[in-house]
Amino acid sequence: MTPRESSGTGCTSEADPPRIHIHDPTLRDGHHAVRHRLGREQLRGYAAAADAAGIPVVEVGHGNGLGASSLQVGRAALSDASMLEAVREALTTSRMGVFLLPGWGTSSDLRQAIALGADVVRVGTHCTEGDLAERHLDFLRDAEVEAHAVLLMSHMAAPERLAEECLRLVGFGASAVGIFDSSGHYLPPDVSERVAAITAAVDVPVIFHAHNNLGMAVANSVAAVRAGARIIDGCARGFGAGAGNAQLEVVVPVLERLGYATGVDLYRLLDAADFAERELMPAPPTIDSVAVVSGLSGVFSGFKTRVLDIAGREGVDPRDVFFELGRRQAVAGQEDLIVEVAEELRRSSGPPSTPVAAVPGGAP
Repeated sequence: MTPRESSGTGCTSEADPPRIHIHDPTLRDGHHAVRHRLGREQLRGYAAAADAAGIPVVEVGHGNGLGASSLQVGRAALSDASMLEAVREALTTSRMGVFLLPGWGTSSDLRQAIALGADVVRVGTHCTEGDLAERHLDFLRDAEVEAHAVLLMSHMAAPERLAEECLRLVGFGASAVGIFDSSGHYLPPDVSERVAAITAAVDVPVIFHAHNNLGMAVANSVAAVRAGARIIDGCARGFGAGAGNAQLEVVVPVLERLGYATGVDLYRLLDAADFAERELMPAPPTIDSVAVVSGLSGVFSGFKTRVLDIAGREGVDPRDVFFELGRRQAVAGQEDLIVEVAEELRRSSGPPSTPVAAVPGGAP
């Protein structure tokens, strides 16, 4: 922050504060909240506002990444190419990021994204399946594009396993690695333990991406930084899947007050958040009852709209669907399982009994 934006309270006097790089997936993760229907002017307008605020990386695309627009997870209003072109036109200093999940995105999608000006590519895999990223990371290394690798649904693996996977991803060529709290399941001690284990294992920057199902996204982001993470994700107004992500315009000043440097202009960041609330979303994300259950059950936040739609069609309680999906350890890409679970619940004599304490996916 510049002196103009400093709150004047709580900041340390550290001469050379640790630098935290902010990664903004508002225009990618936020797509989950509006069924992937953002238009060109919305994308361009927010990208320009984020650029003016000095956000280092602005990520854009379908909520599930390159090549994911489909009937299974939702058709986007625009093609990948149209989205990337709209954002690239608006950026002057910020870099453009894209996201890819192996199985949805292909090397062909990566070639197109690079040709359209993508500066940073993130490759995501399930937390125990980092090997699936090897081919894409090899491609990106040969293309000399900055490649990050992230582990999704990371609450499903112990800290030691996450550290092993991240070390393997660095070996494949990732220049930064980290974890997503895809279901908003973590509490700060869970984050601290995992990020500390990863930081001790690798010699590249560590990433943390929070969701807010249990109201912990900002606190978890702080815990990650204190444990050694140096790339933190956040979305304007928390715009994202389910209960949303860490709220970017809160994360940045909180980190600044704690003595970390972000280089982001607070006033212009607040302007970008105001634009996002006004132009991108019907309403900011809230922690509703279904979001809480999604977090407790450890189920991917992006399942929310699909669970609500299918549970309504089948006449079953969406909370029961989430707890059953959690018991089956469902992960992103298994959207078809929602239909199977809802149909089985409808046919059963009654809903499953699922005490919260027994839900799988808790901290090991």
